[in-house]
Amino acid sequence: MAVLTTLWAIGVLLPIMSLVLISFLQGRGLSFLWTFSFSAYASVFVDYRIETILRSLRVVGLVTLIELALAFPFALWLAKGIREGWTKSILLVLLVVPFFLSPAARTIVWRPILGREGLINSMLMGSGVTDTPMDWLLFTEFAVHLGLIGPYFPSMVWPIFISISLIDDELIKAARDLGATPLQALRDVVLPLSVPGIVAGVIFTAIPMLGDNVATTLLGGGRVSLMAETFDDLVRAMNYPGAAALGSAMLGAFLVIAIIIVLAFARLRSSATNPFESMKA
Repeated sequence: MAVLTTLWAIGVLLPIMSLVLISFLQGRGLSFLWTFSFSAYASVFVDYRIETILRSLRVVGLVTLIELALAFPFALWLAKGIREGWTKSILLVLLVVPFFLSPAARTIVWRPILGREGLINSMLMGSGVTDTPMDWLLFTEFAVHLGLIGPYFPSMVWPIFISISLIDDELIKAARDLGATPLQALRDVVLPLSVPGIVAGVIFTAIPMLGDNVATTLLGGGRVSLMAETFDDLVRAMNYPGAAALGSAMLGAFLVIAIIIVLAFARLRSSATNPFESMKA
């Protein structure tokens, strides 16, 4: 156990600590001046970069909520609403397939669908709904939102599906026997017991999404800049302290958000420690 802990510290904590350390140094080409300074943070948090950071948090937050709203009922149906068999096996395999495709391959498919001469505009113009192509479908924030939903859907579904699958069916049956409606059983039994999966799904979806620059590049068309592109620009400019400062700031923000999410769901779960009491009453 001590060996595994040491390896984990070296592989995970050491890079993070190095990132924070570099953010307080001054860059000089490929080397650093070993003098403590906040200049990297000052250069990062200028007006246009703050706007980019806020836009990134807004896009990631909204897409994560959409993923949760779509993934929870699907995971619930997959775990409890469908019997074991070929259909369930095929759906589980389909949830794994996106992980074997490159991010560009999963995203570029939207361009011929959303473009001015794409499938949607062709159908709308052919049916007489509109006379001119709708330019807001592609190279806009809407397209970026749409491009992020598909690739990260499995990341939200899998933890929730596993968490719900571990819920004993007898608990749900007991709730129904005590007079609970399906909605009450979902609210008082399934939802509190699936909290670990929901928290894991939110974290596994939001954090990788923040570093995604494929959707913004292919679907944003340079008009929708998010934090990942700003980070790449800083690295290309060899502003490594600035890139480290941006990464450290966003890491701190996500740690705070993750703690808030965990505490909120923990409170929800603790308030439903014995969900059958209210049903008995």
